[in-house]
Formats: sequence, C-alpha cells, structure tokens
Amino acid sequence: MMSLIHRDVLFPAEPTVRSLARALYETVAGLPIISPHGHTDPRWYALDEPFPDPAQLLIVPDHYIFRMLFSQGFGLEQLGIPRLDGTPVETDGRRIWRLFAENFHLFRGTPTRLWMDYVLSELFGIEEPLSGATADASYDRISERLAEPAYRPRALFERFNIEVIATTEGALDDLSWHKRIRESGWRGRVVTAYRPDAVVDPDFEGFSKNLDRMGEITGEDTGSWQGYLDAHRKRRAFFKTFGATSSDHGHPDAATENLSTSEAAALFDRVRTGKADPAERGRFRAQMLTEMAKMSLEDGLVLQIHPGSRRNHSPAMMARFGRDKGFDVPTRTDYVTALKPMLDAIGLEPGLTVILFTLDESTYSRELAPLAGVYPALKLGPAWWFHDSPEGMRRFRELTTETAGFYNTVGFNDDTRAFPSIPARHDIARRVDCAFLARLVSEHRLREEEAFELAGELAYTLAKKAYRL
Repeated sequence: MMSLIHRDVLFPAEPTVRSLARALYETVAGLPIISPHGHTDPRWYALDEPFPDPAQLLIVPDHYIFRMLFSQGFGLEQLGIPRLDGTPVETDGRRIWRLFAENFHLFRGTPTRLWMDYVLSELFGIEEPLSGATADASYDRISERLAEPAYRPRALFERFNIEVIATTEGALDDLSWHKRIRESGWRGRVVTAYRPDAVVDPDFEGFSKNLDRMGEITGEDTGSWQGYLDAHRKRRAFFKTFGATSSDHGHPDAATENLSTSEAAALFDRVRTGKADPAERGRFRAQMLTEMAKMSLEDGLVLQIHPGSRRNHSPAMMARFGRDKGFDVPTRTDYVTALKPMLDAIGLEPGLTVILFTLDESTYSRELAPLAGVYPALKLGPAWWFHDSPEGMRRFRELTTETAGFYNTVGFNDDTRAFPSIPARHDIARRVDCAFLARLVSEHRLREEEAFELAGELAYTLAKKAYRL
C-alpha cells in the first residue's frame, strides 16, 4: 500500500546525514507512547463506544482545523461547532467533511497537513490525497472503519502502543469517567491531571460559585484563606487516587508572588468578595502559582505552567461559541522576573519539578534555557501549541540545547484533544529529534553511540521520568 507520508519526511536532505537520521529513527519509531499531558476525553475510554462520524471525530474538536477555515471566511456553524445560544448549526457530517476536503489545500505546509495525512494513510489506509474529488470516498472509508471493533477507543489505544495517557480535569470534576475506567477492568493506563484554573483565577467565569462548590465537595471553609488552601490539598489528594502525577496551570503570564500569610489572607478576602481590582486579581493568580508549587513539595505532583496565551481574544466569538474556539493568541511573556518570587522561596528545594512552557519563542535562549540550566527544579516543556510543528521543534532544540542541554527537557507531549493524531504527533517529534541528533553527529559535536542513546531518551525515557510515570 502506498502512503501519503514519505519514509524520509523531515529528515535532512544531505544523504549521509539523512541515512543516520533514518537509522536513529528506526530505533525509536516503535517505542511505546508516553502521553503525559493532553485533553482527550476520559469518557471515550470509559464507555469504549464507536467514535461518531469522521467530521465529529476529526474536524469539530480540532481548533487547528476550524480556526484556519474561519480565517478564510467559513463560519464555524458550517463546521458543526455548537453555539451557546442553541442556534442550529450544520450537523451533516458528510457536508462538513466535504467542506474540509475541498479546502484541504489551505493547510499546505502546516503541521495539520502532516498530522491529517498520517491519520488518513496510517490509520484508515487511504492512499489518495484528500480533496473535493476524494471527499466522499474518504468519508465512506473512514465511516466503515469506525464501525469496526478495531477502531473503538480502547482498541486504538492499544494499537497506538500508548503506555500511559494523562487527561486533564478541572478541580471540581468528580472524575466519574476515570472511576468507570478503573472499575471496567481494562488494563489501559489512563490517569488524570489537576487543572485548578476555575478556582484560582478570579477572572474565570463563575469564580465565586466555583469556590462555593469546592467547599461543598471538600467540606472545607473556602471563605477563609486556610480553608481554601486545605480544599486544594484535598482535591489534589483525590486526583492522586486516580493516578495524577501532575497539576497544570494555564495562566495569562508566569507571574509568581510569595506573600506572607497575613498578606495572602487579606488578598484572598478581597478576591473572594469581588472587591479586588485587576492588579490584585493578577497578584492573587501569582500567589496561587507559588502555593501550588509549595503543595507540590508536599504531595509530589509535577507542576506545569502553560502561560502566555491571550485567551478568547474575540469577545464576540467568546459570547457566541465559548472557550477554546481558536481565538487564543500568543503574547510576550517574562520568566526571569516573573518566576523569581517562587524560585526564591522554594526553587532550590529537592524533589520539586516545575515544567515551563512558552508561546514566546524569544524567551528560549534568553530566559528559559538559562533558568532551567541552573535551577534543579525547572525543566523545559517541548514546543507547544502554535509551535508544535517541525520548525517549532527544531527551533526549540537549537535555542535551548546549548544552555540547558537535553536532560533539562522533558521529551515530547502531544497536548491534544484529537485522539487519532497522537501517534502522528509523536512520530513527527521523533523524526525531528533524530534529524537534529544526526546533524550534531555530522558536525562531530556528538558521538554516534551518544546519538542512539539520546534518541531513546527524547522519545520515551525523559517524559516518563519527568512526569513520574
């Protein structure tokens, strides 16, 4: 069978270096997937029901796809994206798929094109490039496959060779789907991660009611500073019973604070009663990053910081469709000054792991690599979101390795909602890393045996170790 993916895709053009990159890749291509951070739905693994039609599986949940089409004048309603007011949107999966296929050329040169070609070819056995002319045939082929037991979530989990996958749930989640997974007896390892944004960000919609709910769940007085912190401790402990090894924090910036107990309590009172101004609300978020890091010292959860996104940039689209609809945009982000209060307080403590991500690539060599290259607590997360691409991955290695090395990074994680694309994303990361290692060998900066060792570390071992999996 022909493949839409060339066997040497992303490998160097120079034949000798390409040959070494290929040899390195062949040693890691079949390694199990460690997926330590992502947003797949635990309901899929709990119920193990057939996936819906191709559009609902591959287009509707994928903001990479619908943001590009929206930028070219197509309404989200045409793509089946639900509106908050209940206004009818397109529900015919075939029509949505046709629209996507007819405009697939818009994705030329993007990582979405690579991911989708991989999914179509390697998962569904489609040999013809996607276009308007092949839309119906590909839709029918995928639909037929999705009806087969081999294409249900658990079967695909095993086919993808996933050793462990972490979903991400909010602090108020009852983790009922994780409970059902556990009770089902299925041996696939699906763990959760603690995402407390809704109860640490005063600007999150329903913040005050969220704190009330947190108090009800935990039996703690979330009207007091100490009760509020204890409620977090209880929720974190609960998440750990379902395999959590990390917490995740999607703040607008990387700011931290280290206030005294009395200062923090006074700030919390202003926030809790709705009296805090924007600066105070930002300061509270900053204090809570430090508090979460301190709790990580207590309970061992790895702390992930995903800052620097201006979320929901369009208020009109936010009002119409809600969160996570492609209107999050990177912003400039400071780390050296922002992280200093937290690092001054606990940055030298053994046992703490803080994984830093960025959407501001200008900080790689100037701030992030130097910080991770000296503070034992800090590790660098891989190229993320807008930079989760071959070029972004190359830039990450080029700009961080000289200062932080390889072992202050954490391998790769796919951070995706699009379950079928997981093996594609890991394959691309492995190819890019092997190409980078081959280049270092060709320049006599790395011995060949070191490159083979590193290939396995970057593809598998570093993520498993950093996330304590």
